Amino acid sequence: MKTIKRTTGLLAFLLIVGFLISKTNGDAAAALSDETLMVPVNFSELAEMAKPSVVNIRTEKIVKGGDRVFRHFFNSPFGQQGPPDDFFAPFFDNLPTPDYKQRSLGSGFIFDRNGFIVTNNHVVENADQIKVKLFDDSEYDAVVVGRDPKTDLALIKIDARKSLTPLKLGNSDKLKVGSWVTAIGSPFGLEQTVTAGIVSAKGRTIGSGPYDDFIQTDASINPGNSGGPLINMRGEVVGINTAIVAGAQGIGFAIPINLAKGIIDQLKESGEVSRGWLGIGIQDLTPELAKYYGIADSRGVIVTQVGKGDPADKAGIRTNDIILSINGKPVTTSRDLSMRIANTPVGEKVSIQLIRNGEKKTVEVKLAKKTDEPEMAARQEDNGVEDHFGAKLTALTPENARNFGFPENEWGILIVDLQMGSNGDKAGLERGDLIKEVNHTPVKTLADFDRLVGAVPAGRNIQLLIRRGNFGYYVLNIIK
Repeated sequence: MKTIKRTTGLLAFLLIVGFLISKTNGDAAAALSDETLMVPVNFSELAEMAKPSVVNIRTEKIVKGGDRVFRHFFNSPFGQQGPPDDFFAPFFDNLPTPDYKQRSLGSGFIFDRNGFIVTNNHVVENADQIKVKLFDDSEYDAVVVGRDPKTDLALIKIDARKSLTPLKLGNSDKLKVGSWVTAIGSPFGLEQTVTAGIVSAKGRTIGSGPYDDFIQTDASINPGNSGGPLINMRGEVVGINTAIVAGAQGIGFAIPINLAKGIIDQLKESGEVSRGWLGIGIQDLTPELAKYYGIADSRGVIVTQVGKGDPADKAGIRTNDIILSINGKPVTTSRDLSMRIANTPVGEKVSIQLIRNGEKKTVEVKLAKKTDEPEMAARQEDNGVEDHFGAKLTALTPENARNFGFPENEWGILIVDLQMGSNGDKAGLERGDLIKEVNHTPVKTLADFDRLVGAVPAGRNIQLLIRRGNFGYYVLNIIK
């Protein structure tokens, strides 16, 4: 009897637990959308739908002489490296090096029924011949309509003389991390290869150009996939496959289609891309810089350089201004600012809010189209060298600016040497640093520097605003 009661009690307990678990799981499931719960059985329908629109691209270019293999074996009769200096040198110096064909493979997709095809710039750049192969093995010569190296996009065209099927473009802004995507292309020359994965991240910067904003995916992207479409589960193009990370298996990158749309339209219309341009150098505002300038948070972008006669200069923007917003929308990073300005039409006016010397200002700038680099203004040379904090200092000149990688119109006090273990070394100074300010006051000559440092009592702190090559601005503290 006791056994029956125990069994009945155990069953009742298990039923209650089971009910609670199912209730909990039901509530959790109810909170998830259908898209989140969806696990594809296969990708056959997507592959079949996209198949007529994805193309294989083969290119050839003639390299004029200088074949590295030829030079390696025929640089000297004994295979030595460097210019031959033996008896046979005159013969091998005059020996012609043959031209050779360099071939490459890539992918692309049909943009419209008139034969326009989207691909990567690096697939067709400098090509002497471009062949496009469709899914039915028909092949056509293609011409380049326009290229944009800064985003690695290109538009080519074929005269197919038959109906073409373009892919539908989606909205990459709505693409979520974790969403399923498929990549279709010709990896290693194998046409119509389909791979699937998820979106691993968005807004990735990999250092390939000024407008990096990549979709990261674990859908396999290999050499030859470049230029092919990244497709969502509705069959829409959300990205253009463009890059892989060497040595990093399973990581690929695609250009968001929302970034590409405007560029493709401009290439189709005029064969080139026009971008809004301010004419400034910029850097993210670090917590140290925010504290130095007395800003409550680190949101904003600091102006590191203003080109003479460029739109920002004409509007009154100055070096060390901190840009907070454009047309009322906050600017959080330098990449954010660059993308916003680049996507604004040339000739349009933008309202820029900034902070200068602790005060907020608003300026209106009429954007221009970037053509040539602004002329560099020559500066008065000051070849004197002085020692401070264990560092050898000199005023920046056009000559040493070139030697240390600064623009010729840059100014400041250059650290040309630094003693190990000195106060300057301990504070974090490095050879090649450019001192721009001492205690918030600009320094352009050694006399400026001597005067400002000399006014600080011994044992007190000195704040230095420095520029370190292309890495940006830093704030360092030194005890005198």
